[in-house]
Amino acid sequence: MKRYNINHLSRLLLLVAVALIGTTFHSCEEYPDAYESTGGVPEVVYVRLPAPESADSLITAAYMENTIVLVGNNLTSIKEIYFNDQKAILNTSFITANTLFVNVPKTIPTAVTNKIYMVTTSSDTVAYDFSVLVPAPSVNRISNEYAHDGDEVVLLGDYFIDDPQVPLSITMAGNLQVPAENILSVNKNAVRFVIPEGAEKGYINVSSIYGNSRSKFQFRDDRGMILDWDNLNANGGWRAGQIRENDPIDGISGKYVYFSGDIPGDNSDWNEDGFSFNLWGTANGRPVGDLFDISLDEALLKFEINVLEPWSANALQMIFTPWATSGTNSYIADANTPRGLWYPWRSSGSYTTDGWETVVVPLKDFKYDHTGKDIGAASPGNFGGLTFFVYHGGIEGSACSPKICIDNIRVVPAE
Repeated sequence: MKRYNINHLSRLLLLVAVALIGTTFHSCEEYPDAYESTGGVPEVVYVRLPAPESADSLITAAYMENTIVLVGNNLTSIKEIYFNDQKAILNTSFITANTLFVNVPKTIPTAVTNKIYMVTTSSDTVAYDFSVLVPAPSVNRISNEYAHDGDEVVLLGDYFIDDPQVPLSITMAGNLQVPAENILSVNKNAVRFVIPEGAEKGYINVSSIYGNSRSKFQFRDDRGMILDWDNLNANGGWRAGQIRENDPIDGISGKYVYFSGDIPGDNSDWNEDGFSFNLWGTANGRPVGDLFDISLDEALLKFEINVLEPWSANALQMIFTPWATSGTNSYIADANTPRGLWYPWRSSGSYTTDGWETVVVPLKDFKYDHTGKDIGAASPGNFGGLTFFVYHGGIEGSACSPKICIDNIRVVPAE
């Protein structure tokens, strides 16, 4: 063991103390720990980005919710700040006489003047030229990817702006323009419209006064199809599932699998015959290997669902299994078998749908045991089969007798 004599140790401690004192004085000078407002008026010399490496990048505009830095003099005289007609939140911990860090408000301005308005402690107003940029529409999801022509659907995303001078417009694949009368309502996060006649598979484009964007999904997407119950079924597994076409509801695209029966609500029992199917790759004649070759971090499991009677207990459990699985489905309650869990009733206590809807579950979330404990995701080589069943989930609900229709189970890349 290395030994220090007392004198050596004392000198070492003294040097550390001096270094710390120096650092403290430097920090106090650079970052004052007490904010004091001042009178007079502020002067903004320029606006920059907050990152030190971008300090020399002067800007005259920024997107909503971005952080910017006002640089100038007497900025502690500012008590309120507005971007156009939207008030920003000031944090005095980020204001000095010469710099003011602030987030551009996330609300789209009603009156656009392209100015920052600074209200002083004496209630004077000083303006500075600066533009708030609004992003082009972000088209994240559609309520039903397999909707028929004439069906009403909802696009979900952000920055759907219907300006009186430049109305929002929607274009389907094949350059099919959605008629203006088909666009029923628009708000910032949702557009309700009717699918026009002749709609094709593909991306949807939305245009606003602030630009044009393509959807992050394909309408009527048939990529990565695993089960459609017309051409691809689960015959040969432990249970092939109850297949219907128009009973109790018309299919969204042909046949579908149907779950029904009684659920007690306390995780004590379940109806395996009424609420499950097993696709085993080897027994079903699927090619050797996994059902998809997309990275788990980028893969999305999608399907259409129609819930006719209230569902208020147990999770929809989704398990991928190795291609060679056969003979038993004991993995259903195996604490070492990861799966995805979907509880659509969890937040409201009960769940039904208004017709067919699209469900999206990231495969990176297939990491739970049957009780909801996180056990980590499976690795490639374990995705050659697929089981769906309604069972347990670790959360008690209330007794119910749901009727659940599911179709078009597929794995597609996130975009």
